[in-house]
Amino acid sequence: MADSIHIDPVEPWATSSHNDTRAETESEKTVHLEQAPSTLPKLDDPPPDGGYGWVCVACNFFINGVFFETLSLIGASFAHQKYQIILAQGVCFGWGMGFLFVGSVGIIAQWFGKKRSVANSIAAAGSGAGGLLYSLVTQRIIDTLGLPWAFRILGICTFAVNLTASNLLRDRNKQTGSRHKAFDTKILRRPEFLLIQGWSWFSMLGYTILLFSLPAYARAIGLSAKQGSVLNAILNLGQMVGRPFIGLSSDRWGRLNNATFFTLLCGVVCFALWIPAEVVPSPMVLLSFFAVVGGALAGTFWTTIAPVAAEVLGLQDLPAGLSLTWVLMVPPTTCAEAIALELRRQDSDRWIYLPPQIFTSFMYIAAGVCIWLVRGWKVGELQWRDREMRERERKGRQQRIWTDDKTAAPVDGEKVAIQGEQCPDGDETEVNRDPRSMRRDIWRLRNLLKNMLTWKVV
Repeated sequence: MADSIHIDPVEPWATSSHNDTRAETESEKTVHLEQAPSTLPKLDDPPPDGGYGWVCVACNFFINGVFFETLSLIGASFAHQKYQIILAQGVCFGWGMGFLFVGSVGIIAQWFGKKRSVANSIAAAGSGAGGLLYSLVTQRIIDTLGLPWAFRILGICTFAVNLTASNLLRDRNKQTGSRHKAFDTKILRRPEFLLIQGWSWFSMLGYTILLFSLPAYARAIGLSAKQGSVLNAILNLGQMVGRPFIGLSSDRWGRLNNATFFTLLCGVVCFALWIPAEVVPSPMVLLSFFAVVGGALAGTFWTTIAPVAAEVLGLQDLPAGLSLTWVLMVPPTTCAEAIALELRRQDSDRWIYLPPQIFTSFMYIAAGVCIWLVRGWKVGELQWRDREMRERERKGRQQRIWTDDKTAAPVDGEKVAIQGEQCPDGDETEVNRDPRSMRRDIWRLRNLLKNMLTWKVV
């Protein structure tokens, strides 16, 4: 990579078998030349791959917000005007989610190496579990105690759980050498990071439309409001069950591989299962199946973003990269549902949601193409590193032979030493070229397409 050198320590958790679970990848051990030696991470202090990391997983599982979330829920219980609801549930709740989610989502990656994806996916499954439980319990509270007390009870529960989780979280910034720069715009110069932003944009456009349009779509095709809420609960169940599976398979087959495959698969599933639901004899059955499968696949971005960002940026730049990602995600998440509402066919009684459905499918396919391009870059980078390592080993062997020839001191030692000094080092290979030139070669269209189709666990 440009302006960077790579250090390859022997990781304690690495295995010799190619099929074993993957250890921390090479990109996570990339250090930049501009970095002072005192700021480099301790390479002999790898992630514990468990231990207190599982406490952080549990905390992330439950975190939704503390002060602002509690204030938003309690405040909404006393609201009597529309602007009060907007301030409580819109502004205040959004601040609470932002402060807590952004600050906590990158911590798990610091505690895990081989199990990074599955740990992150278990934490991400908390949103599915919370959505399932909240949707069922809240309706029961509303029916028995009324809406104001439902808000208050949820606020009290949110405060207790999130306060506990926030106090138990602990980062490893010192051990990983994280750079505490919230918005490092230098990262935006890296094409692979821009493609990750494309992946996030397209994924969020599809995810938001799918999540909020499914209950309304159910009512549009003749199902009841209760059936729509059941579908929403099933969708959250799919997220809760599917996300750990995606994380487990990511640790086995590669984070970028799985992010690419499952994102593309979600677009295909929307085409194959969501669109035909209007014409089948039992739409509730097909939509329930789609809610499970779609729920598992739709949140692939949330399951894999932290491990994928660690693969692409390294642990040092992970906090800055995630901060930029959350900020850049504001436009698609804000406008997605408005786009879906505008795309609806208002002048028809059938296929009202067909344009939003097609739009959602293509958004996931576009997101899959973006992360597929990142995978092609990563494969090319690893191939370059392999060649670089082999070249260093070859030169090391030649240097040892040259040193042995000089220290052997035979009868005609002077002649042997001269021969050793004049021994050719071999042809200059492409690994000796300027790193910037090598980076351009990796991004060359022909090489990129070839690497996209090359199988490698990345």
